[in-house]
Amino acid sequence: MTVNPEWPPPPSNEPAQPFAAPEPTHSKKRSRGPIGLLTAVAIVAAAVGGGTAYAFQELTGKDSVASAGTTTHVVPSSKRGNVAAIAAAVTPSVVEINATLDNGSSTGSGVIITRDGEIVTNNHVISGASSIRVRTSDGRSYTAEVVGTDSSKDLALIKLRGASGLKPAALGSSGSVQVGDSVVAIGSPEGLTGTVTSGIVSALDRDVTVSTDENQGQNQDGDGQWPFQFGGRQFNGDTGSSTTTYKAIQTDASLNPGNSGGALIDASGAVIGINSAMYSSDAQRSSSSDAGSIGLGFAIPVNTVKSDLAKLRSGASS
Repeated sequence: MTVNPEWPPPPSNEPAQPFAAPEPTHSKKRSRGPIGLLTAVAIVAAAVGGGTAYAFQELTGKDSVASAGTTTHVVPSSKRGNVAAIAAAVTPSVVEINATLDNGSSTGSGVIITRDGEIVTNNHVISGASSIRVRTSDGRSYTAEVVGTDSSKDLALIKLRGASGLKPAALGSSGSVQVGDSVVAIGSPEGLTGTVTSGIVSALDRDVTVSTDENQGQNQDGDGQWPFQFGGRQFNGDTGSSTTTYKAIQTDASLNPGNSGGALIDASGAVIGINSAMYSSDAQRSSSSDAGSIGLGFAIPVNTVKSDLAKLRSGASS
């Protein structure tokens, strides 16, 4: 028969051994290399309200998209909301796009997002184009090729050939936009490059319907108006049977033919939308005394643009 040992065991008469202290570790003083310096500079840039992403891009030479956080000010804080300051800061980041079509040509705008010439615009600006030329605000002219398109969001990404040293726009956040916020629009209405208008955000989450026909660029009406649907009505012609609907920012900033693909900008100078649809009355088309903007324009929110960039850069065409 097995006898179990006593449990718990009786205390030992041996003196308890003290726990040995761990050997001290000696940290080596690390040298401050380029990465450490870059991190420090980026932190300082963020602390003073600068764009960390833009600072990273400038220091590394990487052509990443310059994104603006909610504390980023493209214009100085003292100039917040100043239209002249916003225009001076962002106009170099907006281009005029001329697309050659089989039956003519079309004019629109685009927003530079990298220094080597990636440009976001509307799909309907370049759809059906056999060739594309882009003119920057300083008069330089480039040929461009289509990288990717997404007709479901009316977005396209094009790339300039042989471009460098361009000024990318800072992409802000459309999630914090509120009705009544001041905005500035920059584009090339009627081929007038670098035209600046201002207004407010009139409404949010408007359902705007546009054509997804791959030949829609060929089907624009004679005066360059792009058809769209809003509130159960069609404007600027017939969108056709193949359409898509997206949530848009509504603005009363004056938009005209050629503004499509340009920038809608907040009071700090960050892009919050890509202008995409605008209504022109019959009076405006006939150049009557009543001609002019009626304050009904729409922009694709920049958060939609940013979430679509990977798809566009992959070369997708839809």
